[in-house]
Amino acid sequence: MSLIVVGSVAFDTIETPYGKVENVLGGSAIYFSYGASFFSPISLVGIVGQDFSLDEELELLKARNIDIKGLKIENGKTFRWSGRYVGDMCQAETLSVSLGVFGKFQPLIPPYYRNCSYVFLANGSPKLQKKILDQIKHPKLVFCDTMNYWINNEKKALLTLIEQIDGLIVNNDEVRLLTGMYHTVTAAREILKWGPKMLIIKKGEHGALLITKDDFFAIPGYPIEVVRDPTGAGDSFAGGMMGFLAKTNNLSIKNLKKSLLYGSVIASFTIEDFGLEKLKQTNYKQVEARYQRLLSMITL
Repeated sequence: MSLIVVGSVAFDTIETPYGKVENVLGGSAIYFSYGASFFSPISLVGIVGQDFSLDEELELLKARNIDIKGLKIENGKTFRWSGRYVGDMCQAETLSVSLGVFGKFQPLIPPYYRNCSYVFLANGSPKLQKKILDQIKHPKLVFCDTMNYWINNEKKALLTLIEQIDGLIVNNDEVRLLTGMYHTVTAAREILKWGPKMLIIKKGEHGALLITKDDFFAIPGYPIEVVRDPTGAGDSFAGGMMGFLAKTNNLSIKNLKKSLLYGSVIASFTIEDFGLEKLKQTNYKQVEARYQRLLSMITL
């Protein structure tokens, strides 16, 4: 089934205790698309500047069965982010941000994308996310990502959007900030009253939670000995999850639980090297082998 992501395409400069890379391909839409492409074709809607190489970056995306007809190239520069991770690398310290053409991004969904069944609204302004969603005709599943900045600055718009989506992805701090409640599960149950059918709570190396009205499912993070770069882990997790759901076209609770495991596996490859480097070296056979190992960790 058809899958679409709308989000950022960026050049990242990343520094961790394991080294530094400059101007590598990144952004929420890129990590999501690459993660989803292990399971399903995907359409990407985003914006880049004229400094985006047609010969290199675009060919990389095409090779992964990522449809880039919705990627606009405008006069100006591509979004650039620079960040540093220290200690346990749980959170990045942003060193610089240059929005470039992404700062004026007003996505117009091409007509041939508007019938997509599976939709992921990557982290961004909830006002913009709603404008995107309004252009999709009859989606089967809509997931949205957000962050503390939007909760603090555009909460009213975010609450309006939440009423219209099927699933929300947040971390522990965001779910508490959004509800004013400290206990994660209680806060999640409150959010489910606002409209979504499910909530996914990212817990970094400790895995993720899936909470629905009638069910609760927790998975561990796949254990990685050396984490070289956490950038993109959350977006690649979401991409693996929704790519699997689009491939199977099955929204049963059992299949949703499977999708979280696949999302965790994709994220585990992402963090083993800088940017997309490890994902580029990974094939589906390796993904499936790691999925089976993760499954054996949670079953007796």
